Amino acid sequence: MVNAYPAGAARVQPSEIDAPTRDLRLDAYRGLALWFIFVDHIPHNIVSWLTLRNYGFSDATEVFVFVSGYTCMVAYGDVLRRQGWLAAMVHAVRRGCQIYIAFLVLLVAYLVLVEALGGGAYLDATNTAVFFEHPATAIVRASMMQYTPVNTDVLPIFALFHLTFPILLWLFARNTGIALTLSALLYLSVQIFGFNLPAWPRGEWFFNPLAWQMLFVFGMWAARTDSAKLWTWARSRAALILSILYLLFSLIVALSWQINVLDGLLPGILSRLIYPIDKSNLDPLRFLHFLSLAVVAIHLTPRDRRAWSSPWTTGIVRCGENSLAIFCLSVLLSLLASATLDATGSAIPMQIAVSLSGIAVMIAAATLLTFASRLGGHGSRLF
Repeated sequence: MVNAYPAGAARVQPSEIDAPTRDLRLDAYRGLALWFIFVDHIPHNIVSWLTLRNYGFSDATEVFVFVSGYTCMVAYGDVLRRQGWLAAMVHAVRRGCQIYIAFLVLLVAYLVLVEALGGGAYLDATNTAVFFEHPATAIVRASMMQYTPVNTDVLPIFALFHLTFPILLWLFARNTGIALTLSALLYLSVQIFGFNLPAWPRGEWFFNPLAWQMLFVFGMWAARTDSAKLWTWARSRAALILSILYLLFSLIVALSWQINVLDGLLPGILSRLIYPIDKSNLDPLRFLHFLSLAVVAIHLTPRDRRAWSSPWTTGIVRCGENSLAIFCLSVLLSLLASATLDATGSAIPMQIAVSLSGIAVMIAAATLLTFASRLGGHGSRLF
């Protein structure tokens, strides 16, 4: 790492901002999460039994948020070290604006697709009926990120996290403890008082950014050199054993939602303690479940770049490299897959066929985007 800093970063010490080199596992995790999200967004899809959500408290969303925080700290922290605060702020805000624009473009494409499918039952199922009833108001609310059709609601929190990233980076550069404490206090306030942002036409943001910021900030911390003790503990045998035990507990609870026999194994007092397991506010049980998955992943997945360069893994990595575009594509593909199953019947072979076809389209699109990006001299993109 270079220790010379531009004038704009003169008071920032190298140990405060340096981060480990990004490895391909990040793109692989995010690419696999994209596949899971696509499959999970297809209603009544048997292939969803291969994803995370049926075997524990958390799902692919946690992977996205954590990896985004980690990669943002690596990328923008490097910009800060080399070019100063103004450049780091511009990079983060520009990416936040790109995600915001992507959300609006996805919204238009989504509405066009719903209309092309004939509306009908899809209007209520996709939360787009209100748009066609009150288009002017819906456009204004969408521009404020208060209106989100089904499956598009994760994009606003990523836009918000990137737009506010310079503030988070400034806090970390000054004092890691203060940054983590403020994030934890905000998270606890949400759990106790239920703070959230308003949505339209009713309710609040499904993914409460005031709660999910905790996982994003945790990802930022994990990318810093002063988190060395965290990584040492995560790689320990004790952490692995505790994580496996917690994953087994969550597995039993999650399967009890589908298997009545297992439901009877949970004591009533335990059920009263853990339910409801709130996704909107990132329930602590979901947070712990993701951290347990992360510990196991650290022990099981190799860092060696060659391990992620085989024909079997390249497709996953390519999707992760182009996560914003591929996520938007997956939302449209899942709606098309649902319409296909409605038209042809929901036989298991058809469910498998539309799932595999959608993943193939995602891989092909991601491969083309990576090729085009390299021709233009650009590297991997951050969500």
